[in-house]
Amino acid sequence: MPEEVILVDENDNPVGVEEKLRVHQNGGKLHRAFSILVFNSEGKLLIQKRAATKYHCPGIWANTCCSHPRPGETTEKAVHRRLKEECGFDTDLKEVFSFLYEAHFDNGLTEKELDHVFVGQYDGDADPNPEEIDELKWISIEELRKDVEDNPDKYAPWFRIILQKIDKFLN
Repeated sequence: MPEEVILVDENDNPVGVEEKLRVHQNGGKLHRAFSILVFNSEGKLLIQKRAATKYHCPGIWANTCCSHPRPGETTEKAVHRRLKEECGFDTDLKEVFSFLYEAHFDNGLTEKELDHVFVGQYDGDADPNPEEIDELKWISIEELRKDVEDNPDKYAPWFRIILQKIDKFLN
């Protein structure tokens, strides 16, 4: 059965459910999503290179983990489920902000999300799911921002937005 996502209004009130790929077609429909940023005790961020098989943004760098809650699932439960499924570990997470964004891709798909951003800390090992992630790496925010500035197309559009907003929510 195809995966479904929760359609929302601009205030994050659920307005329906639809198949995940379909919400990204024909200009996109606003849906609930989340992005997770996991830092280690040295302040480095764990980022992922999205699997080359992803239907949008394949092979580009993004935050530690991002996905959508399932219908009937709270965002708080979904972040822990997906972090374990994608990265092979779990840790305490705290929601720090949310934002609306829209991005159009070369393949005709559109991402139109109300994205809830969660932050956590972890110093252990990761076990990335190869269906989701081609590579994981720890990087300092300073080094990351410089590379995003020099090579913006190597990074997911939502991740670039998060990097502009995250400072006031850290520490």
